[in-house]
Amino acid sequence: MTDLQTSLMLIGGAIVVAVISYNKWQEYKAKKTVERAFASNHDDVLMSPRADGASADGHRFEPTLEGVGVRAESSGSVPLSSDAIEPVGETSPSGERSTRPAASQKELPVDALVDCVIPLALGSNLRGEKIIGPLQTLRHVGNKPVNFVGQNADGDWEAIVHGGVYSALLAGVQLANRSTALNEIEFSELVMRLRQVADELDAEPDVPNMTSVMQSSRALHQFVTQYDAQLSVNVQSNGSAWQINTLLAALERQGFDVRPDGRLVMSDGEGGNLFSLSTNVTLAAESTDRLTLLLDVPCVAPDHDGFGAMTACARSLAHRLDGTVVDDGNQPLTEEALGEIGTQVSAFYQEMHAADIPAGSVRALRLFS
Repeated sequence: MTDLQTSLMLIGGAIVVAVISYNKWQEYKAKKTVERAFASNHDDVLMSPRADGASADGHRFEPTLEGVGVRAESSGSVPLSSDAIEPVGETSPSGERSTRPAASQKELPVDALVDCVIPLALGSNLRGEKIIGPLQTLRHVGNKPVNFVGQNADGDWEAIVHGGVYSALLAGVQLANRSTALNEIEFSELVMRLRQVADELDAEPDVPNMTSVMQSSRALHQFVTQYDAQLSVNVQSNGSAWQINTLLAALERQGFDVRPDGRLVMSDGEGGNLFSLSTNVTLAAESTDRLTLLLDVPCVAPDHDGFGAMTACARSLAHRLDGTVVDDGNQPLTEEALGEIGTQVSAFYQEMHAADIPAGSVRALRLFS
């Protein structure tokens, strides 16, 4: 080997070492930048709503929410009243309306506003342990859940439990969800399978008219479609990308729960989700230069101020990580724009409440699943 070849090999090795060292140094600097950003001792607003909260009440709002990324489809106007979504149930042979859970019992798994309710008259009182087994065979038709409640000795409706004694049952199949309305095929399957369950329990179902059920399911799905709104704000890096591993660890310390799919979720403190955060890259990626915070508007109660908390979090992240709060079109979001959106969100919540399906309620969580 000549001296020239030896020299070239040494020079090449030195260059490789230099490149590796430089990359390691850049990675170390990025890691320290994120660590310093989240190690500051100023107030942590990631866990708190924005100071000024959502804006005051506004005029009627259709869920377009311009200025921020949003998924809000609409298939037409729906009257904002629960009267537009008539509870479905057939009249009894005597012409009287079938028995239903009282309005004060909305937390029951059968709800006349969002379910097609079918009474089942029992031949005799039955204990819960005899009822539960047959009911386990009918939990869904298509992607719509089916639930049951029983009338106890006090005349109250309750979820069926071991040890309880029941004189009547109600079956409820959900009329709509985010994807579809209950259709004729699903309803026919429900009736067929419900009759099989009824035969085992010596019960007689009082099945409503299919046409009425389909009208109610389509009306409810139209409402769900109109109010299916998701708001997003983004934090775009002003410089180099952030290292994923260091960023995720820091966000987790700030209260985010890291999910298996890479999403991070901020809890509302009561077992629900306030908003989520995405790094916009695959789990195998080493860095990202953009974070997206997402609020599922109808699934968060107004008193949790999900929009205020999400925008406060975005501001804090932008400040700590040298980024800018932007919309989905990469345009900076001003305080004025965010305030206008807050007003629209407030009006949106008022309309959901007027329809007797308040955002974040059990009804809303069922429908917008």
